[in-house]
Amino acid sequence: MSHTPYMLDSNAKNDMVSFPFCPVAEQGWRLDWEAIQQQFSWIQAMDGVPQYPAYHAEGDVLIHTHMVTEALVALDEWRALPAQERSLLFASALLHDVGKPACTKIESDGLITSRGHSRRGEFIARRILWLGEELQQPLPFAQREYIARLVRWHGLPLQFLNRSQPEKAVIEASQNIRMDHLALLAEADVRGRICTDQEELLERVELFRLLCQEQNCYTEPRAFPSAHSRFVYLHSEHGSPDYAAYDDTRFEVILLAGLPGVGKDSWLQQNYAGWPVISLDAIRRELKITAEDNQGQVVQLARERAREYMRKNHSFVWNGTNVTRLLRRQQIDFFISYGARTHIVYLHAPYNVILKRNSERSANVPLSVITKLAGKLEVPDITEAHQVEWITT
Repeated sequence: MSHTPYMLDSNAKNDMVSFPFCPVAEQGWRLDWEAIQQQFSWIQAMDGVPQYPAYHAEGDVLIHTHMVTEALVALDEWRALPAQERSLLFASALLHDVGKPACTKIESDGLITSRGHSRRGEFIARRILWLGEELQQPLPFAQREYIARLVRWHGLPLQFLNRSQPEKAVIEASQNIRMDHLALLAEADVRGRICTDQEELLERVELFRLLCQEQNCYTEPRAFPSAHSRFVYLHSEHGSPDYAAYDDTRFEVILLAGLPGVGKDSWLQQNYAGWPVISLDAIRRELKITAEDNQGQVVQLARERAREYMRKNHSFVWNGTNVTRLLRRQQIDFFISYGARTHIVYLHAPYNVILKRNSERSANVPLSVITKLAGKLEVPDITEAHQVEWITT
């Protein structure tokens, strides 16, 4: 797969799956909302979920999502996109507020809030598209992750001015999704609501477009002088994206990530047979600790062994599930403190394949553990390390 998961390259097109009910020109761009609502339980779950009237006088989340989707398919810019891109944005419009039913609260003063719904929505969207429930088939990895990231970042065009470093916010987001797509989704989000400040919000989307164009990241990732320069910029408080950082890394650490049963050990044997491996599974067996026990002792021993390699500037593999961004960040910070160049390899497979492989392992992981890990999975992205690969097993 390409170095950045825009998911829109020629390889991704070969396994393109059009999202159900996506309007087409041949049918006059007709939106069959009745069929959509009947098909998807996650759409039905939006019915009756309240929104703060000052921001959403149109009504509940279901009404808003209907209006947003109608607004998107009415935009000339959306209709002019290639079919795959139209499909991705259409799915994103349907899913952009899928996290609100779980996050909406009515405060004691009557204020209705849905804090965290974009982040929660990313997890829900990933699960829906990965499992393929109520779909003819699960979406391919590339399309699924692109949609999940659009859901995660759909509020950025309306919120970027509130960030301490707006330029850095759009540059970072541009590494994973196209900002012109994000702006289209945000424009539809604004047009699909009734509020007194709609014109002001539309102006904010236009300012977002202008900033992205100024930062050379509107239709492609912001380019950096090198992968190391990108890493230094994104992992520093201050800096310039044009700065060519001196690469003083002395060895490489490969951080494996993926659910149990995805095939990490087999992949390692085929690709890095000569490298030393710190395997959390192996340490658990050594210490007679299960995957459901406290993992503190396991991680402590793994880090001690990693230090031995890093003090000698010796490359190695860190083999664990590493499903959350926070955990990976902690490990990456640990490795770079010793001068490492970091390389994340994320292995993925259809969910049913992972479950089947795990059941066939001699030391299989309890289903409850896999379900828990899958529920908090954050797929690695290119902003996290010097190099990131996504491997289908």
